[in-house]
Formats: sequence, C-alpha cells, structure tokens
Amino acid sequence: MPSSGEYLDVGSGTGELLRLVRAHYPFRSFGCDYTDKLLSIPGPRIDTVDLNRQPLPYSDNRFALVTCIETIEHLENYRETVREIFRVLQPGGVAVFSTPNILNLRSRLRYLSSGFYNLFGPLAPDESDIHTTRGHINPVSWFYLSHALLSAGFQDLKVTVDKYQRRSLLAFPFLIVPLRATNWIVYHRDKSTYGTLDERNAWAVRAMNSRDLLLGRTLIVTAVKPV
Repeated sequence: MPSSGEYLDVGSGTGELLRLVRAHYPFRSFGCDYTDKLLSIPGPRIDTVDLNRQPLPYSDNRFALVTCIETIEHLENYRETVREIFRVLQPGGVAVFSTPNILNLRSRLRYLSSGFYNLFGPLAPDESDIHTTRGHINPVSWFYLSHALLSAGFQDLKVTVDKYQRRSLLAFPFLIVPLRATNWIVYHRDKSTYGTLDERNAWAVRAMNSRDLLLGRTLIVTAVKPV
C-alpha cells in the first residue's frame, strides 16, 4: 500500500477513519460524503457530494489511496462510484472497499427464512436515515463487487473479512458438507451447460464458499489501479 501522497475517504461519516489513517501515515487527507454534519473530529475538510447523482469533485489520477468503507450498500448505483474511484486514483494507487458480507451463513439462513440478508430489511419508500443500517438499500456480494472492480479496470483484487461471526461458526459444521456438495453441482452446471464460468471469473465464484466468506462479518476488498 502507498505510504504517502493524497488520500481520499469516500463516505467519510464521522471522520474516524480519516483520523486513524492520519495518525499512522503522512497522507494529505480528504473526505467526502452526502453531508458534513456527521463529522465529529477537527481538522479534515469534508466535501459534500451526492454520489447517487454527482461525480466525485476531484481531478483524474489524483489520490494514492482511496477508501470506501461501509458506503456502497447505501448507494443506488455503486458501480458508478467504483468507476469514479478508479478515475481519481493514481496509477499504482490502492482502493479499499468494505460492505456487509451477505454471504456468511447467518445471512444466508436469514435470507432463506425471510428473503432479507443480514443487516438488510424492510425500508419505507421515504427512508431518510441513510447513514444507519436502516439506509442499507443495496446488498452487494463478493462476486458482484469483484465484477464491478474488474469491469472498471482494477486489478490485483484481494478479499478478506474483519472477523468471524459466532452464529456462523455454530452453523458451519452442520452446513459445510451439503453446501459444498450442492455448490459443486451448480458450479459444473454453470461451466458446462450455461458457459458462464471460465478462467476469468471462476476464481471469484470459488471464493464465495470459502471459509472467510462463509463466516466473516464484513467483506473487505482491496484493488489496484494498473500503472
């Protein structure tokens, strides 16, 4: 990861991540969000931008590091934001994204019973509290985030999670064998019958049933803009 230059936090909220990065790296830091009223720390300037309707207010190839933490699930069109982050990132720069991991076992079981993923649920049409989990309008799984990143031009994707969920851990021994067996059937059907799997995307599909994504709470993905 780059250790100097300019850094942008997209969806900066209270500014806590800006503070943490500033405490450890000599970046010149910037933040943007739909409002600057959430900021609770002194120092950083927060630019106001409606990511559903406006591009990022920065020039091309500017930032060495861009973070977008717990933000894409609040957006109507996260793919446009991914493209914008690619645009403002320097060649060789790193982008870091996080979002609720809807592929963990707890989330899959909740979806089976209710039709809603974990941390997503019913919303009123005029929902305005968009900076809380009540504003989660766009569940994004690992595969579709990786597809958006690669389609935007990113490379060297790496996926991890923040921590394992206790409830997913309890379910893991009972579900892993039938899940893997069923997935093997689906995987080979998609590859041989429908032709939707090849060397370009099979690695991302396989990761969907990895231990980390079956147990992890939050999806964390890093990506690099090619030089």
